[in-house]
Amino acid sequence: MPSSATSKNLSDPIQLIYAGGTFGSYGRPLAPLSAEIFLPTLKKLLSEQDNAVTSPTISWLDNTLIKDSSQLTPSDFVHFYQLLLNAYTQGEKRFVLISGTDTLSYLGAFLAEAFAGSDICIVVTGSMRPLLNSEVIQSYEIDDHSDAWSNLNDSLKLAAAGDSGVKISFGGESWPAQTVQKIHSHDLMAFTGHSRAAYPANSYIRNLPETRRQHWLDDQQVLLPNITARAEQSKIHALYCLPNDASVINNQLQNLLSQPPCGIILLGFGAGNIPYSDTLADTLSLAHEQGHIVICASQCPFGGVSDSYAAGSWQYDYHVIAGGRLTIPAIYARLLWLLLRYDSPARRRQRWLNNVSQAGTSIKKR
Repeated sequence: MPSSATSKNLSDPIQLIYAGGTFGSYGRPLAPLSAEIFLPTLKKLLSEQDNAVTSPTISWLDNTLIKDSSQLTPSDFVHFYQLLLNAYTQGEKRFVLISGTDTLSYLGAFLAEAFAGSDICIVVTGSMRPLLNSEVIQSYEIDDHSDAWSNLNDSLKLAAAGDSGVKISFGGESWPAQTVQKIHSHDLMAFTGHSRAAYPANSYIRNLPETRRQHWLDDQQVLLPNITARAEQSKIHALYCLPNDASVINNQLQNLLSQPPCGIILLGFGAGNIPYSDTLADTLSLAHEQGHIVICASQCPFGGVSDSYAAGSWQYDYHVIAGGRLTIPAIYARLLWLLLRYDSPARRRQRWLNNVSQAGTSIKKR
């Protein structure tokens, strides 16, 4: 690590990253402005605002990947991980990432998994309405009815505090990234989360000693080539249970068995109830034997899964892992990180179970 990293402190600039989304859209119909136009405009607006965050100052981290967040892929998630990792290696610790809202909770949860064990501070935000007023065509002006400006300033203030971890800031609130989910498609209060977060939020260290930080960075750099390569092949699938015969979900699962080991999310009813059949039980066992990792989640936005009902508890005898109270974005993020980070199905499964045990949400096989 460069020697300058040891002198970094809370007086250093916050690194601002623009990744596209509604925040930077403009015109009729709305379309994202190019970085060449939007970033100078945003810089100018920040410098002109009396209420803008002026201490610490803001720096800009160059980002070549600007696209609609609904188009993001695992390789794109790794791009942002690598971008942040490189800056963190240079001693930067505080970041604000502006992204689109469609996959904002997925990206935040992924970064939380990827940077677990570090002392980095990342705040992810976006907006439901564009920053700029499309009714004004002679100049770029802030739309007073937009949530973009307040979300950005709230995020900058949160990053200025420098608390370690990955958080999402939106609508006047902030939460650990692993707890956040989008609950409304167009309301300004589009996200919710909670503060009772376990792993990876509880793995962040407020002031990481330089030796430990260097060891953490060395480990990540060694793994980075493999992570980048695996992102091209890593797949996460979601199977949504509906009031059908069990053969429907079984056929969907069977279609995945011919693929390389992947992550599979079973979206069950209520507390994780899944229609039972002997054939489906056998297929779940086969999926495990072939290296797939199957996680049960709830279709309900809150509460997660449990083994209280026989209608759901049976699956845990066939190597399905309970998602506990994790949100769907958090389950996706953890599955993806395990596929990227570890080279064998056994290690991925072991790591998941260790993490969930830390979170106090494991369901033991009876």
